[in-house]
Amino acid sequence: MKEKVNERVNWPITILLIIGLITVAFPLYMTIVIAFKQPSEMTNSISGILSLPKSWSLANFAEAMRVTDFWRSLFNSFLITVITVVISILIHSMIGYAVGRNKAKNKFYNFSYLYIVSGMFVPFAILMMPLVKQTAQMGIDNLVGVILCYVVFYMPMNVLLYSGYLVNIPVALEEAARVDGASTFRTYWSIIFPIMKPMHATVAVLTALGTWNDVMTPLVIMSGSGMNTLPLAQLTFQTQFGTNYNLAFASYLLALLPILIFYIICQKQILNGVVNGAVK
Repeated sequence: MKEKVNERVNWPITILLIIGLITVAFPLYMTIVIAFKQPSEMTNSISGILSLPKSWSLANFAEAMRVTDFWRSLFNSFLITVITVVISILIHSMIGYAVGRNKAKNKFYNFSYLYIVSGMFVPFAILMMPLVKQTAQMGIDNLVGVILCYVVFYMPMNVLLYSGYLVNIPVALEEAARVDGASTFRTYWSIIFPIMKPMHATVAVLTALGTWNDVMTPLVIMSGSGMNTLPLAQLTFQTQFGTNYNLAFASYLLALLPILIFYIICQKQILNGVVNGAVK
């Protein structure tokens, strides 16, 4: 007979997980409840805020879509996010491949790698005003300028992930391709690029999340252009006299759905990409 193994509960970790769950679930609960409530149901008491709506109505969602010009704002956000993700995967993966394979034996590539990754430590506040001035002078204070900024902003993290992921890809695959007469470019696109599919999914999700939810970059670059992304349009609900929480939270839920669906589709590849990309 097999002896029963006494399984001990790791209470410190369990308590931390419960606290983490509450920390995430409570704001989400409040967002959903308030989004379905009418303004007349909102009171200053805790019970009035946390209680369920008397009737579950989609009126707040319809009004939020009207006020924010939802479909146009959604299109702008979608266009910026998709183009940024595609360009980031294509360019950052090539840079990550170049520096990842050569940084150990070439000082130039090693310096380039450190220079690019050091961009992670530069706060956006320092770059904000120069970017506003430069994009205005170059005539790209529009969607194009925002996309270019995002491609540069996410380069340090993406290059770090791609170069780290290359450690898990044997160099023998590239050597065999060279023996068969393949060029470096052909080797990369035919062999390395498909193998990095988990990292592509990881980079796509991380870049899309940051791009989709960002407010500051479109705000300072496209200010006065008349074009809004979803986060910019949601600023409509915040005025100097107060905030319409019912419409604002309904709008937040509408903006959450597309990126949530995208995350669910790519989630199988994310964990593998993050773990392998962390190897240096």
